Amino acid sequence: MNALKSAVGYLTGQLRQIGLFIALIVIVIFFQVATNGITLAPINVSNLIVQNSYILILAIGMVMVIIAGHIDLSVGSVVAFSGAMAGVMITQWGLPWPVAAVLCLVVGALVGAWQGFWIAYFGIPAFIVTLAGMLAFRGATQIVLQNQQISPFPEGFRSLGSGFLPSFGTTGYEPLTMILGIAAAAVMVITAFRGRITRRKYQLESEPFAWFIVKTAFGAALVIYVALLLASYNGTPIVLVVLGLLVVIYSVVMRSSVFGRHVYAIGGNALAAQLSGVKTKRVTFLLFVNMGVIAALAGVVFTGQLNLAAPGAGNGFELDAIAAVFIGGAAVTGGIGTVPGAIVGGLIIGILNNGMSILGVGTEYQSLIKGLVLLAAVAFDVFNKRRAASARK
Repeated sequence: MNALKSAVGYLTGQLRQIGLFIALIVIVIFFQVATNGITLAPINVSNLIVQNSYILILAIGMVMVIIAGHIDLSVGSVVAFSGAMAGVMITQWGLPWPVAAVLCLVVGALVGAWQGFWIAYFGIPAFIVTLAGMLAFRGATQIVLQNQQISPFPEGFRSLGSGFLPSFGTTGYEPLTMILGIAAAAVMVITAFRGRITRRKYQLESEPFAWFIVKTAFGAALVIYVALLLASYNGTPIVLVVLGLLVVIYSVVMRSSVFGRHVYAIGGNALAAQLSGVKTKRVTFLLFVNMGVIAALAGVVFTGQLNLAAPGAGNGFELDAIAAVFIGGAAVTGGIGTVPGAIVGGLIIGILNNGMSILGVGTEYQSLIKGLVLLAAVAFDVFNKRRAASARK
């Protein structure tokens, strides 16, 4: 009985995270039924990953910014600006596309450093600085492109956004994708067990073992299932590999590094973090430099996917990225959030967009529904906090 009460108590405390995955499953099942199986068709799953990759990339950087208690409204414009720079470098300056892609990341870092300086060292709120950046870099994009579109791009550059890893075999399931899927699932399981062993060693483990097994098995099975779907179509999108590496790297940074702990500390209480010796200005500056690089990477991917650099590229991307972070469990006040949660939030938005488009729902209703979903996610977070506060009294 005590074990049951302990398990129920733990799951109640994790209601926000559990509810997020339940919501994702319910949305997928609903659209799978409503679209007569199109949602989980291999070609649609592949398209879903490719078409939403840049939002997921942006969400990784945005969740770090929001955990620290800031926000970045300029990322859509930085996406457009980096895409414009790529277009100029490749088509007008004649630079090899790998060199141009790296230089775009450097440009993104400089953009982030510019904004980070005003936020961290000059003390201007991030909302104001990045709002100014949203306007300034949109204008810079139009100046660079002279209000014209640039196209086409080399095949290698396009493959960053819409290409696939080389296929081996012509029938059945593509073996490289299956190997990668099984390897990813194995790493996920091993990492989960190692983390649990470490927490038990320091007597920090409160998660019931049965729930841990169910959660880990479900995650591994989901990865292998997605690999099966991709392997039955064109194989692994290159951008999925990029996204996977980013998720792993930034999850480790936020969970296990000193920098990640400092980011959480600043978001929880900036003054207390500073009094504890955290170099809050330096951490904030580096956060926005990182966000600039992430936005530039998303711009390269998006430009390659469209095979087009356009003045209007990236419009509204910042809103989708912010929505993904909050739907994924980040707190409005900062100090709470995870990279995997932001990815799940981005997937929810992507599946909503994809499913409603398949059903022929108008863009006006799509915006309405996404707005209500975001409001519901934040309201649920506030409700959980109030419930937890009442329980402690």
